Amino acid sequence: MSAVLSSAIARGRPLAPRRRHVPVLVTLGLFLGAFAVGAVRYPNFGTTQVFLDLFIDNGFLIVVAVGMTFVILTGGIDLSVGSVVALSGMLCAIGTMKMHLPAPIVIVLVLAIGTLFGAAMGYMIHVFEVQPFIATLAGMFLARGLCLTLSENQISIDNSFFDALALNSLHFPGRTHLSYGAVTALVVFVVGALVLQWTRTGRNVYAVGGNEQSALLMGLPVGRTKIQVYAISGFCSALGGVLFALYTLSGDPTHAIGMELDAIAAVVIGGTVLTGGSGYLIGSVLGVLVLGVIKTILSFEGTLSSWWTRIAIGVLLFGFIALQRLIGARRRPHTPAST
Repeated sequence: MSAVLSSAIARGRPLAPRRRHVPVLVTLGLFLGAFAVGAVRYPNFGTTQVFLDLFIDNGFLIVVAVGMTFVILTGGIDLSVGSVVALSGMLCAIGTMKMHLPAPIVIVLVLAIGTLFGAAMGYMIHVFEVQPFIATLAGMFLARGLCLTLSENQISIDNSFFDALALNSLHFPGRTHLSYGAVTALVVFVVGALVLQWTRTGRNVYAVGGNEQSALLMGLPVGRTKIQVYAISGFCSALGGVLFALYTLSGDPTHAIGMELDAIAAVVIGGTVLTGGSGYLIGSVLGVLVLGVIKTILSFEGTLSSWWTRIAIGVLLFGFIALQRLIGARRRPHTPAST
C-alpha cells in the first residue's frame, strides 16, 4: 500500500486539485493582459468607470453564464437560454404595457415561468432520457416561437418602476457608478458560488458531472440534481431577460439571438470542462469579462468590424479546449510497465 501511495505522489496526483485552478488563472491573466493593452493603447480606457462598465454592459450575460455553469458542471448543456431571455423580456413588456400589471408582480411571474420552463426540460432529460442537446434545442425553438407569437415587433417599456431601476445607479467616489442590473448580477454570482462550494446541492452537482454512475451507486439524487440545475438555468435566463429588458427598456422577439453561444463560450473560457465535474463560477464571470473587454477594445478602436469579436472568441475557445485536454492528460495515471 505504501508503495502505491508513494508512486501516486511521485506521479503528481496530489497536485491535481491545484491544476484545476490553472484555466481560471489563465483566464484572469488574459483579462488583465487585454485590459492593460487597452489602457496603454487608448486614452481613458484604463479608468475605474470603464472597468465597471464591463459589469454594466454584461450583467445579464453574467447571470445567464451562472446558470449555464451549473448545467455544464453536470455534463449537460442548455441551448434555450437566449430564447428564454427574449421571452422574459417580451413578457415584461406585455405585462407592464399591455396588461398594465404592477411591475414587481410581472417580474415575479416571469421568474417563475423561467424556472418552471427549465425544470420541465430537466424532467424530460431525466425521466425520458432525452439528450440535453435535443431537449434544450426543442426548448429554444419553443421559447423563440412563443416570442414571435406574442408580438413580431419591438415593444418599448415606459414604466415608472422599470425606469427607476434602469436610469438610477449606485454612485461611488471618483464620479463612478454601477447600475442596479450589474449589482444584481454580482449578487447572483455570490449566491451561486456559495451554493456550489458550501451546500449539498453543490456537491451533488460536481459528483453527477464527475461520474454519474458512481453518484448513483453512492445513493446521490442524480435525477433531482439534474432537474434542479436546469431549473436554476431557467431562473437565471429569466432573470437575465429582466435585466436585458432593463438595459434596453424594451422587449423584442429578436433579442438575445446567439446569447446561448456567448454563455457557453464564457463558461468554457472560464475553465469549466464541457464533460462536467470541474469548474468554478469565478471562471465563468472572468470569461464574460474577457468577452466584454474584447468588445470594448473594438469599440474604442472604431475601425474594426464587430465580427472580430467572434474571431477572437473562436481562437480563445480552441486554446482553452486544448488547455483542458492537456491538463486532463496529465491527470491520468501512467500505466506501469509489466515485468
